[in-house]
Formats: sequence, structure tokens, C-alpha cells
Amino acid sequence: MVGDFFTASSLLLISTTLLVICFLAKLIRRRNKVVIRRSTYKLPPGRRGWPIVGDSFSWYNAVASSHPPHFVEQQVKRFGKIFSCSLFGKWSVVSADPTFNRFVMQNEGKLFQSSYPKSFKDLVGKNGVITVHGEQQRKLHRIASNMMRLEKLKFNFLENVQMVMTQTLSNFPSNQVILLQDVCRKVSINLMVNQLLGVSSESEIDEMTQLFSDFVDGCLSVPINFRGFAYHTAMKARGKIITKINRIMQNYREQGATEVGNGVLGRLLEEESLPDEAVADFIINLLFAGNETTAKTMLFAVYFLTHCPRAMKQLVDEQDKFVAEEMLTWQDYKAMSFTQCVIDETLRLGGIAIWLMREAKEDVEYQDYIIPKGCFVVPFLSAVHLDENVYNEALTFNPWRWMDLENQEKRNWRSSSFFAPFGGGARFCPGADLARLQITLFLHYFVTTYRWTQLKEDRMSFFPSARLVNGFQICLTRRST
Repeated sequence: MVGDFFTASSLLLISTTLLVICFLAKLIRRRNKVVIRRSTYKLPPGRRGWPIVGDSFSWYNAVASSHPPHFVEQQVKRFGKIFSCSLFGKWSVVSADPTFNRFVMQNEGKLFQSSYPKSFKDLVGKNGVITVHGEQQRKLHRIASNMMRLEKLKFNFLENVQMVMTQTLSNFPSNQVILLQDVCRKVSINLMVNQLLGVSSESEIDEMTQLFSDFVDGCLSVPINFRGFAYHTAMKARGKIITKINRIMQNYREQGATEVGNGVLGRLLEEESLPDEAVADFIINLLFAGNETTAKTMLFAVYFLTHCPRAMKQLVDEQDKFVAEEMLTWQDYKAMSFTQCVIDETLRLGGIAIWLMREAKEDVEYQDYIIPKGCFVVPFLSAVHLDENVYNEALTFNPWRWMDLENQEKRNWRSSSFFAPFGGGARFCPGADLARLQITLFLHYFVTTYRWTQLKEDRMSFFPSARLVNGFQICLTRRST
């Protein structure tokens, strides 16, 4: 037994070492080519950083902190809002300039295309709306947008979301200690699995919550497919999720629509003609995108409100007006104006899409610069959201800022250069309206049912995924007691 352990450990060490050597050799060859190519172009000003790794360590240290734009802000002071540096083994153009960021997003599929690490592409799938390009991306994006347009939110999602909220949030007794991060993840998975797959079994929800936790943790991991590595665990989770999706599709074909109910998967099978592999990747993409945005924004909103009693009181006062309603209507939802300000401010301070990864499809001329084909281009959205020159006291949670007339144009998250929590252009998040509806209803049912006390200090971190490092431990008290 001991001999087997050391043999396995030795093989793992040798394999890992060989992978690292091959990876570094590839980086050196690629870097040498890019350096030669770079000399013929006028890239934005910047620095080389360390040999091979460039500025990658400084980058990751910043995005893993509670203030992701830290590295970008340092470079902006030296080189300006558009600068170059070495990231992930190649030269990259990074931007904290809102106009250039929008230029990149609006030219998706024309001058630029999305670019993701291997681990991410492997996990979300080659047929997903997040990773595909060209006509297939436009087709899948259209399908997703059609599935979640406003009319369907009113008639297919509004009542369903409320049922999930009451079931998930009504069972905590007074003095219950919870990690809100885990609760929000379960609420979000419950919502997405229910709405996408038509599944509501408590045991299946619990299983999917764990599977998606493993899945997300591997999305930006080193792609080493051995036991003990996050990538390996995530790929196993992906396989189990696909098995569940395939089983639901098989049941649908054998038993008809009643088995799938009103889930998006059922409508997808009825209305679209996609191969089963593409359907599975499509659903995984929506599960991933919806879960990350919704769960973390719910969590961060409560976190910010907890530290801003004035905002908490105003939000509770607004939500208490609707407590007598058996079921909230669309008109009730649209009347929650301050709650929308809280959500916008949470997305500005703690948005999940803090930066985008794009790649130049051809040589791109912008102002006095030429960005060569193949160069990484990184619009750093969070650097704009937290820019003191754009927002007064940018690091302060201030939902009232969105009531000021001077911020109304910035606030239009579909077209604003200064506020883009859902991205933009051809890859604008098709579930943005659904996410906002879910977050609003979560806040309604949570604050009208409970009061809470924070038990442990906490802080935000954004790598490998957005989270509160201690899970936000709180003690709940039911308002009825």
C-alpha cells in the first residue's frame, strides 16, 4: 500500500513537472514571436514585467483581493487608461477607458472575439453561447434572449420565482446561524434548475448545488486532469450534470412535455432543432452564467446593506409596502425603485463580470495605436465602475447616487459606456432582466421575513470566483417573533 502511494506520487510529480516544462517552453516560443511582432507595431505604452510570467502574478493578486482594479490603477497612473503588459504568456492590451471598452464589446465578432483559458472552454463546452463564435454564437444568443425576454418574465417566471423563494427561505427558525453564501448559492441553483430543467426535487437541488460549486471552482484552474486537482473535480461534475440533462431530454421524448414542465429545456426541445450535445452545452452555459450572477449579487447586496443601516431601512420600508400581497404582481415589481438602486449599486461595486478577455481577429487601429492580430485585449469593466473621476466616492456603497439626474445616462446598463455589469454588444447577457427579477424577489422575501446579525468579519474576493471569503456568517431572527 505504501509502495503504491509513493509510485503514484512520483508519477504525479513527474507528470506535473513535464507539463510545467512543456508549458514554459511553449510560452517562451510564443513570447519570442510576439516580442518580434510587437516591435513592428505601436502598442499602447506599458512594461515587460517578469520574464515568461510577465505581470500575471500581480494581476492575480489584484483580482483575488477585495479591490480587483488595483493592478490596473497602478498602470493607469504610469501609462494612461489604455496600456500594454504581459499576461498569460503573451502581450496584452488592458483598458480602463470606457470608450475603448465599448468599442471592443461593440465589435465582437468583427474585430475581436472572446478568448478563454482551456479549463473554462473545456468546462462550459465547445457548443455553449459563451464560447462559440460567428453565426453559431449569434444563433444561440438569439435563442437565449428569446427564452428570457420580458414578456416571458411576466407570464412564465414571475410566479415561479416567488414559489421557489418562499420554499427556500421560509424554513429558518429564529436564532438560526447560516452562511448566507451557501444559502444564496442554493437559492440560485434552485431557481435555475427549476426554470431551465423543470426540476424541483429537494435532493436533486442539493446535489446540483454541490456539483456546480465544484464546477465553478475549476473554471479558471490549471487544466491538469488528475485526482486532487480542481480541474479534474470540475470535469467530473460537468459529466454528472450532462448525464442529468440527457436523462431529462430522454424522459421528455418518451413521456412528453409533462415530464419537463415549463422549463426552458422543454421549450428548447419544442421550438429549436439543436443536436443533443449542443442542447446540453447550451443549458450548462445558462446554468453557469445565471448562477454566478444571481447568487453573488444576492449575497453582496445583503453584505452591503448590512454595513449601511440607512439603506437597509429605506429598502425594508419599501418592501414592507408589499407584504400583504399573496403574490407580487409585475406592477409591484416595477414599483420597487429604491430596490433597483440597491441592485445597481451592488453591481457597480461587486459586479461579477469585472473584466473581459478578448483577442484581436486582425490588426486593429485605434487612435494612434495598432493592436496586432492575436493580441489579448482586456476591457477592465470594474476599473471604470470604481473610477473616482466617473463616480463620486466610488468605493462607497451609495444607492442614492442612481437617483441623481447626472447619473441617469450612465445608469442605462444596456448602452452605457460607464456602467456595463452585463457586458455589451453581441455578448450582452441575455438573462440580465431575469437576474434582476430574481435578485429583487430574493431581497423582498429575505428582508420581510428576517432580521440578522453578522457574526464574523468578512471581505470580498473575486478569484477563482466572486465570493465572501468567510461565507458571510449571520444569525437570523424571524420578524414575526
